[in-house]
Amino acid sequence: MSAQPFDAARRALSNLFGSSSDESREQPVALVYRGPASLPGCPEAVHSLLASCPYQFRIRYVGPKDHELTADALSGARLYAQPGGGTLKRAYKHLREHRSHIRDFVRGGGGYLGFCLGGYLAGATPGFDLLPGDTDQYIETDDATIDFDGNTVVDVLWRNEKRTLFFQDGPHFDIKRRSATVLATYQNGTVAASVTPFGAGRVGVVGPHPEATRDWFTDAGLRVPRPLGLDLGQDLVSTVMSQ
Repeated sequence: MSAQPFDAARRALSNLFGSSSDESREQPVALVYRGPASLPGCPEAVHSLLASCPYQFRIRYVGPKDHELTADALSGARLYAQPGGGTLKRAYKHLREHRSHIRDFVRGGGGYLGFCLGGYLAGATPGFDLLPGDTDQYIETDDATIDFDGNTVVDVLWRNEKRTLFFQDGPHFDIKRRSATVLATYQNGTVAASVTPFGAGRVGVVGPHPEATRDWFTDAGLRVPRPLGLDLGQDLVSTVMSQ
């Protein structure tokens, strides 16, 4: 008996349901850094945020104890996410060897997501130099509503809506606004979240923590805002993905 009818049936089923390899190719890969340049809980919160987005990301952790952060790993990804963490100086010490790989990845069309410390690292002094400008501490700006570096909340204007987010000494972004999509500003008008081009890619950064879960607030003895910032984090991701 000829195999042609079976081949035709197989092709029809494949067209109807899609093959697992086709499905795998359609799912963009998102890499989330986890290691000494982050703090426990931060990478996991970014992972949860990405998992809540409609893109069906295949999410992988990269870092010393997970998949290695290499040019090859980045070449197969659509997004690279740098979560919050400790101090900029210490974090950059661990990540500076990856600077050229990350810049090449974004320049070639990849997306960068930086949350708090990851936002600082998108700057230049020190950092990956992905922004049309640089970063600095929000608490050091004129008329800042916060003057200490501990855990607290901050009010921002996100797409003209006032929202309250978890905050711990996050950056503001001193950037050329004509080339930026400014998603949010602090109350003194400085930039709290933006998306900017870098080569063929996009760089999304945010000073506060829209990815923060309820326990971040309760563990710090803070009032839990309603709603949480998950929808704002999704907005950041979607804006980076919309190129």
